Amino acid sequence: MFIDQALLRAVQIAPNRIATKYLHRSQTWAEFLNTVQCVASGVSGLGVKQGDNIGILALNSDYYLEVLFASSWGGAPIVPVNTRLVAREVAFLLDDANVEFLFVDDAFVGEIESIQSHMKNKITCIYMGENICPPELVSYSQLKKSEPVPSAEVGGETLAGLFYTGGTTGRSKGVMLSHDNIMSNAINAAPVMDYGVDTVYLHAAPMFHLADMASTYAVTLAGGQHCFAPRFIPQAVGETIEVEKITHLLLVPTMLNALVNDPSSLKCDFSSLRRMLYGASPMPEAVLLKAMEVLPSVGFVQGYGQTEASPLITTLQPEYHVLSGPKLTSAGQAALGVQVQVMDLNVQEVPRGSVGEICARGGNVMMGYWGLQDATNEALRGGWLHTGDMGYMDEDGFVFLVDRAKDMIISGGENVYSIEVEDAIYKHSAIKECAVIGIPSDKWGEQVHAIVVLRDGASLDEAELITHCKEYVAGYKCPRSVLITETPLPVSGAGKILKNELRKPWWEGLDKAVN
Repeated sequence: MFIDQALLRAVQIAPNRIATKYLHRSQTWAEFLNTVQCVASGVSGLGVKQGDNIGILALNSDYYLEVLFASSWGGAPIVPVNTRLVAREVAFLLDDANVEFLFVDDAFVGEIESIQSHMKNKITCIYMGENICPPELVSYSQLKKSEPVPSAEVGGETLAGLFYTGGTTGRSKGVMLSHDNIMSNAINAAPVMDYGVDTVYLHAAPMFHLADMASTYAVTLAGGQHCFAPRFIPQAVGETIEVEKITHLLLVPTMLNALVNDPSSLKCDFSSLRRMLYGASPMPEAVLLKAMEVLPSVGFVQGYGQTEASPLITTLQPEYHVLSGPKLTSAGQAALGVQVQVMDLNVQEVPRGSVGEICARGGNVMMGYWGLQDATNEALRGGWLHTGDMGYMDEDGFVFLVDRAKDMIISGGENVYSIEVEDAIYKHSAIKECAVIGIPSDKWGEQVHAIVVLRDGASLDEAELITHCKEYVAGYKCPRSVLITETPLPVSGAGKILKNELRKPWWEGLDKAVN
């Protein structure tokens, strides 16, 4: 399969229907195709060759969508950058992916010098903002004036993009997704979300995130319309839903919680909304029930997955979103085209109702991790993607999450690996030992909590430690709470800190160790 096929189908079935609408701009699918062809041509003129990875660091916009499809059209894998990373994290990612060309918008053009100062490679930046292009950058508007070029017709198992996720080794891992992976997921997602030519989809979650990007390709495949919210502001999102008659959107639980509890948002007309996908982090049941109450005519769909699966693994359809329904707390059934089993340590399926590791296989499962063969072999051992999530499957094939085998915290829809935060904490001279765990949060699902022991004679307060962490990791990875204790942290016979013991007091009384 080719990502280009999604675009070409949209042009074939809906050439004169609106493809994108943002600010004062709109374009039909026929016009969008021409834009993509011109951008691909302009990028090639800069020296980007087929197979070269190109980065994008920007907020949601129609330009972002153009770049995604232009990269595929020209056969250059895309590397979307998390907009919440600090400069040194962005630099590591770009160096690791061998990115030499980076698209940036107004929100990040001021960060270029800092990012470059941390990089080994030299990058050329293309300015895709709304203002006058700085003289030292390449103008995106000029690129769009290039002569259109035919598709490079790259597809199948060829790399389409690198999507970076957290890693237990303290470094980010580039998930390699092929054209087959991304299109398999799009074909899975389109019927689940009931996308069609009459769809008006709002990109309210960040477009760098695979949770939103699943709909990026699925909506295009269906010939629907894309609208854009550059940042998630509840009232602005509510107003956009009302004005643009949005029919579909995806929100992570923290966004949905904010939307249904914001008085200004609730004054907006949501009657156009037909279906809402939620996922990317655990959904507190109270938030879901409030959303179902506020938006009774919306068909809610839960999507469970991970970047390594492009990302859908299971879905819980609207008919199971029933108050006190037996399946409401589940993650749903295997997505179309995906096989799901709960496995033991020997990669053998466990009996229904027994807890094991959730594993998946299908055309959506990644090629592997960029430059990390050992990690790839571990994640894909036995021919299955090992999610690191623990759960069980009932007799009807519904998957229920219980805990995570990986030492990961999901806070506000973002993956946070404790070792990365611990590494930042240990850079403070006052720290003797520390452990970072996830604790329940009504707002974030889980929040990052640090437990630290100070060196003899040292002093440190919570605010100082959090400020220190912000120098090394993105804000969402920093602890939201800190416990400073004189009691040594519990350790196993092998000397490993027993985080399960540290988590227990926070999760007592809950039926699962994810919120």
